[in-house]
Amino acid sequence: MRKIRASDISSFLYCQRAWWYRQQGITSENVEQLAGGRDLHERHGRAVLASGIIRSLAYLLLLAGLIMLAITFTLKAI
Repeated sequence: MRKIRASDISSFLYCQRAWWYRQQGITSENVEQLAGGRDLHERHGRAVLASGIIRSLAYLLLLAGLIMLAITFTLKAI
């Protein structure tokens, strides 16, 4: 008896026909298009990761600026 994996369930829910073809051992005829789509998704994932890092850095710099502004006002008040 074959084990059912979470990826099997996911691919079945996404496209039952593609899941059935894979179970039958039938390979896809549009390998180049699939590779292009995979590359596109990888580039998009890297862009999303980079934007998250840049946003975190921006928040950190904003916090540092606010702290410096508070220190400046505190020293001028003394």
